[in-house]
Amino acid sequence: MSDNTDTNTTEAPTRRDYVTYGGAVIGGGLLAGCSGGDPSSTTSGATTADETESTTTSETSSQSGQSYSVAMAPMGEVSFDSVPEAVYTGLPNTADMAIAAGKADAINSIYFPEYHGTLLNHFYERLDGVSLDWKNLEDTWGLGKEGFYELDSDVHLTDPAYATTLDSLDQADIEEIREQIAPWFGNYYSNTHSTPPTQWADGYQYYSLWEIFEKVAEVFQAKEHYQALYEERQQLLSTVEEKRPPKDEQPTVALTFPVEDHVGVFHLNAPGFLAANTRPLGAVDAFADMDFERNAQVDMEAMAEADPDVVLALFRLSSSYSIAETKERFRDDPVGQTISAAKNDRIYAQGVRYQGPIVNLFQTEMTAKQLYPEQLGEWPGYVDGEDYPEIPESEQLFDRERVADIVNGEI
Repeated sequence: MSDNTDTNTTEAPTRRDYVTYGGAVIGGGLLAGCSGGDPSSTTSGATTADETESTTTSETSSQSGQSYSVAMAPMGEVSFDSVPEAVYTGLPNTADMAIAAGKADAINSIYFPEYHGTLLNHFYERLDGVSLDWKNLEDTWGLGKEGFYELDSDVHLTDPAYATTLDSLDQADIEEIREQIAPWFGNYYSNTHSTPPTQWADGYQYYSLWEIFEKVAEVFQAKEHYQALYEERQQLLSTVEEKRPPKDEQPTVALTFPVEDHVGVFHLNAPGFLAANTRPLGAVDAFADMDFERNAQVDMEAMAEADPDVVLALFRLSSSYSIAETKERFRDDPVGQTISAAKNDRIYAQGVRYQGPIVNLFQTEMTAKQLYPEQLGEWPGYVDGEDYPEIPESEQLFDRERVADIVNGEI
């Protein structure tokens, strides 16, 4: 928790002449004192079944040197006098969005840099000229108010409603950071359409991953990055839609987080951007009949009862978990070895849940190949500690060179 008795930072010069909220939609008085901000101007947060609908664009000024504004719940309308050049990112999805908008060099922070930086670079390795130099980034975990002053960011790509739940900040800190340093800009609770804190709940809207990225791209005046990457995603999903087998021929799938004493399970087709690489594939959830909101913990007996044809093991593309050990655990367990996925060697590594647009392209391709190898090409497998595997160009579900060009500004 930061020391809120320190009054020196509260007297720092305001930076509202650089970036300001034009208005606040909600917040129980947290953002009181701002004018403007019509709640009806924000994009509808209703997420479609396959997240393929185009999104409504908020009005911004594209003329160089002129101020512009971007509207998204829960902030309302946020005004900018120029494109942010120092960017605070928290979870990896926001870093991926900034990178996709061509602002990798502007990022000054991320949660757990070594873990998430390495994980993101496992995907970026397949894109020429795209990478995240994470070694000098500030770790946002437990960052108190004073740390925000030291970073001196031009925008904080984090939901202020979520920021109020952090132990290192309180509501007064959130408002002070917004007033004295730079605005907040994010929408965390679209992750699973979960419930925001009470003071933010009235009027909170949910967005898809790509709707949020569209807004972030507008913040960086990089709408063309969004449009071009969105086209690549649409082509990828069209390929999957055209080639995937009918429902009665599809495998049953368990989306899991296996640990030593239990297996965490998640709904494959849940609402929210955490399922942005699984829900659009239309696969059959082996735990669809189990009633839980975010996730549940089950034992091997419950896994055997569900008997999934495919097990997707989350976070195995990171340095902290091993897909080889996960497979071995199933094979060595007297119950686990009876599960169809274990018997048929269909336990696959998955990456990160908090995914931005670039990672979403890779993870959608990866998951599609893991589920429908006969129709979309076989997944080559993942080796612990290595990058996203090489896939022959003829078997790729999206154009690496095109995506790299877009990210690098060659649109």
